Amino acid sequence: MSTVYLNGDYMDAEHAKISPMDRGFLFGDGIYEVIPAYNGDMLGFTAHIERMNNGLNELEIVLNYTPDTWRIICDQLCNKNQGKNFGIYLHVSRGADTKRAHAYPTGITPTVFAYAFEIPEQPVSIIESATTYTVSLEQDKRWQRCHIKSTALLGNVIHYQHGAAAGNKETILYNGLGELTEASSSNVFIVKDGVISTPPLDNQILPGITRWLIINILHSHSELKVHERRISKEELLDADEVWITSATKEVGPVIKINDTLIGTGKPGKTWQRVQSLFTLHKFDY
Repeated sequence: MSTVYLNGDYMDAEHAKISPMDRGFLFGDGIYEVIPAYNGDMLGFTAHIERMNNGLNELEIVLNYTPDTWRIICDQLCNKNQGKNFGIYLHVSRGADTKRAHAYPTGITPTVFAYAFEIPEQPVSIIESATTYTVSLEQDKRWQRCHIKSTALLGNVIHYQHGAAAGNKETILYNGLGELTEASSSNVFIVKDGVISTPPLDNQILPGITRWLIINILHSHSELKVHERRISKEELLDADEVWITSATKEVGPVIKINDTLIGTGKPGKTWQRVQSLFTLHKFDY
């Protein structure tokens, strides 16, 4: 039985209870993060906590947890649960009120929940052994504040489910102008003629921590060119390589989008180089 954290206490998961009047339950009024930890080493911890705090500020949720508080919680969850590699889920909702009303209530205490779930070993950079992805492609129909890592994920879930129903592992999204935004649970990179590109950050895109780490690593290797720019749907389908990136996928090579084969239909040499560099340097930041 797993151990979870709820409002200052550690307990068996089956004993964790949250009020049905919690605004996280009623409205999806909250923020979350997922931090990967390999053998106790957390990846991008500071950046994850900064993003969480940015989201809490956007929603005007006041929570007096310091980074050290979060680190202790994460370490305790890794220590109290059996396993080697974990994704640590952190969740803060506005809290429970006495009534359901759209306006932000005052005088309520945020609900803080966290738990650890097992994740696979770190992805390898060997082409023959790589985990590859076939994905769907759809117009982005989510809300216009995708830069906030909100717990209200129904738009993402519907897009992801459309891909899953088609036998795919993700759904890449484009906006009304035909420009790539991101995927339902990942950021997206393309490679064409050796040049790496990814859409620029704005309200249509979650500022992924893995995305940020990859860009920092690439900037430190001058032989690898990376650009943050607008990318058309046509460029995506004509790319030599496509990657989806997230905390648990790291640099996930896409080999097929709908019925279009990407490149040779196998992970490319640029992917292999970047995943190798990511493996070497991801804990440097």
